[in-house]
Amino acid sequence: MTTRQTVLAAALPLALLSTSAMADLSTTVTLASDYTFNGVSQTQNDPAIQGSLDYAFADSGMYVGTWASNVDFGEGTDIEWDAYFGNYAELTDALSVDYGIAYYSYHGEDYSSDGNYFETYAKFGYTNSLGFTELNFWYAWDYFGTDAGHVISMLAHTFEIAPNHAIRASFDVSNSLDGNKFAWDGNDKSYNHYRLAYQTSFAGFDFELAGENTSLDWDTADERIVASISRSFDL
Repeated sequence: MTTRQTVLAAALPLALLSTSAMADLSTTVTLASDYTFNGVSQTQNDPAIQGSLDYAFADSGMYVGTWASNVDFGEGTDIEWDAYFGNYAELTDALSVDYGIAYYSYHGEDYSSDGNYFETYAKFGYTNSLGFTELNFWYAWDYFGTDAGHVISMLAHTFEIAPNHAIRASFDVSNSLDGNKFAWDGNDKSYNHYRLAYQTSFAGFDFELAGENTSLDWDTADERIVASISRSFDL
């Protein structure tokens, strides 16, 4: 569901390979073979089409945006529509921070909005001789409308294997702070997610091919290959 962590990223959505500079107003359209959020398919293992609209406030580092995707939660919930506001700052030549708040909303039936929730995030980046290292956190106090606190912690690293070709490896843990209100698999309060992605760009398009898996015993969260192609436009 990640801004969805990739628009804000889950993560570094091909940022190292972007073929165009960030404009004040931009949009990105993505076609993916699956829409996974921390390794769990939001589309019942089916493809997704996604789009974002983002505005950057000059050189201040602040930004605001919205992002949408098809989902398949069953019984009519078929659209996710998010909004986010944040700030990106370079603390030193090598260290950066990206922090803000996002709102996730779901549509299709009257009850779909019961799952709406806010989430705050803080992402720290470190540029080094080996590439780009991330330490990212997300916190929700009403996860999916369950009134449960929830934290996602991620460690990721991106490195170039050749000009315009990169590998991104990430590991994240989703942890429920209120297991009596929300648990993942039976009584499990947390699960792990592993992801390894190849990223490149060509002719203005960004491409990613990723393998991922989780510790959940679900057919929507087992090992899989996810491919995506996206294109960004300055408006």
